[in-house]
Amino acid sequence: MPGTGFGLAYFSVPPVVSGQAVGGMVAGILAILVSLVVGCFGLAGAQQGWGPIVGGAFAVLSAALAMGAIGLGWFSVRQITRSVGRLAGRGMAISGIACGGVGLVLTVIALVLALLI
Repeated sequence: MPGTGFGLAYFSVPPVVSGQAVGGMVAGILAILVSLVVGCFGLAGAQQGWGPIVGGAFAVLSAALAMGAIGLGWFSVRQITRSVGRLAGRGMAISGIACGGVGLVLTVIALVLALLI
């Protein structure tokens, strides 16, 4: 306040990383890793007959992780856009969407290969 001994201070608050963005990225990376497990089990046991069954069980987990990564990433991008600089992590959210999509595609390819062999 001008003319008085009191002042007003505004402290800048740094942007906070969105938890949904981090969660989406982690889920997307896990979807890719589990899709590789689907491929390994599916192809290793394809001749004996147990490969598609075990690979299919892991495919459910991988698909759930991939869909979760895509959903969390999509929600996080919208939330970061609306926050007007209070939230950060847009790159992590986009990588979660991308990794979730790659994990879903790899899971489908691995499962189809396990069923065809």
